[in-house]
Amino acid sequence: MGEYRHGRVLLKFSGEALMGDAGYGIDPKVLESLAQQLKPVLAAGVQIAIVVGGGNIFRGLAASTTGMDRSQADYMGMLATVMNSLALQDALERNGIYTRVMSAIDMQSIAEPYIRRRAIRHIEKGRVVIFAAGTGNPYFTTDTTAALRALEIDAECIMKATKVDGVYDSDPMLNPDAVKFDELTYIDVLNRGLKVMDTTAISLCMDNDLPILVFNMETEGNIERALRGDNVGTIVRGATQ
Repeated sequence: MGEYRHGRVLLKFSGEALMGDAGYGIDPKVLESLAQQLKPVLAAGVQIAIVVGGGNIFRGLAASTTGMDRSQADYMGMLATVMNSLALQDALERNGIYTRVMSAIDMQSIAEPYIRRRAIRHIEKGRVVIFAAGTGNPYFTTDTTAALRALEIDAECIMKATKVDGVYDSDPMLNPDAVKFDELTYIDVLNRGLKVMDTTAISLCMDNDLPILVFNMETEGNIERALRGDNVGTIVRGATQ
């Protein structure tokens, strides 16, 4: 464990990250790669929880802009995160990684109800806990869920996995001259309007000094490198941290 910077982290994946090269749904190769990356760090004793979005299946906010009731759309989005969580659980357990899916919406046939102390106990036993169904409330994103759950379980860092290698001043997919940041403060993110996480999540992390590491999940071994403290991605934290 001594070789790793953090002993307990929360990984945040967007639903879109699970699509791989497909335009919709879940790419089994992405899930397999994730499982293979998690195995060595879990074996070393790092404790991991996961929050995954649902945008590869259904985006509540997008649906609400077309006239659907926002609360109804958000509940549908929460159900999409449950589907992703179950797929992720299956991939991890096929690779010998014990997991628990804990849902903020009661659905005991397929997931445990979210209970903070029970979640911490699972994590202490070396199980990967996957938090599904967001916060259980509409109008809150899975970014905010990640910040909230990370604080509740006393995680030392949020590691946000994306398809780019950090935070840029503009979209590097569209602007070849985009400049990458190695380090930012929470205030920098808010003032510049950088799309690291939504403003509620950033504010929650800022108020509680919870660092956020943004890195590329598509590069094999990046999770382990990030935990070792290698220069991977962009770190967002307070000015004095």
